Amino acid sequence: MISVKGRAANLANYVKASSKTVASQVQPVTPFVELKNEEKRPPPPAKLSHYALAKSLPTRELLACSGSFTAPAQVRMAHTDVKVPDFSAYRKKASLDFSKSSRDVQVSSKMQTYLILGVGAMGGTYAAKSFVTKFVMSLSASADVLAMAKIEVKLSDIPEGKNATFKWRGKPLFVRHRTSDEISRETAVDVSSLRDPQHDKERTQKPEWLVLIGVCTHLGCVPIANAGDFGGYYCPCHGSHYDASGRIRKGPAPLNLEVPPYEFTSDSTLLIG
Repeated sequence: MISVKGRAANLANYVKASSKTVASQVQPVTPFVELKNEEKRPPPPAKLSHYALAKSLPTRELLACSGSFTAPAQVRMAHTDVKVPDFSAYRKKASLDFSKSSRDVQVSSKMQTYLILGVGAMGGTYAAKSFVTKFVMSLSASADVLAMAKIEVKLSDIPEGKNATFKWRGKPLFVRHRTSDEISRETAVDVSSLRDPQHDKERTQKPEWLVLIGVCTHLGCVPIANAGDFGGYYCPCHGSHYDASGRIRKGPAPLNLEVPPYEFTSDSTLLIG
């Protein structure tokens, strides 16, 4: 055993392990393309705003180079390739042509502005009109209230010399069938002596029929028919006296009784409202 180990040790100087790589004999169909790693960067943004232009200006003092060993010498860095911004991106197309006069450019540029303002004003006016119309219509009376805005009165139900009271738009309504004596008396009244001068013919369409709103013009009380010093209407609240034409004759009331709009649809029918 000792002799075998000794012989193996002597052979170790002559034995060496090695490896060899053999290239493949198969050739590719298409040639290999070598890809270059090019760094792609976005182009720098255009300096169009005053802030971007201000950042491109030098913020430090001018550079100085030493021209001698004892003192620095200031050198002016003058360039002829500096691009001065003309703000073409912000200017209108009509103002880019320098051959045109400023008056023509202003007219053409203002036309577009006026057109935009005019269209906007028309749209705003139409929208405001629609809004106001809807708002006013919402405040108007409903259909059932408007249906009661007009009432018909049968004149045959009111005898001569009597006063009938109805309700019209939430207010008392007086319809008086006047006699010939009342008509002649009220027609003969001197208009200049009245507080609220109105002739009897101005307050009636037919002399025998008087239509009034039964609300005192002083504080809104309801007068009493066929009462007072003048045989017409009397307000018990503060003592206002009206004649048979509804004109104020005595008391604190400043105006005559109001005459509502009405018309005679026939000889026996009165439409009020």
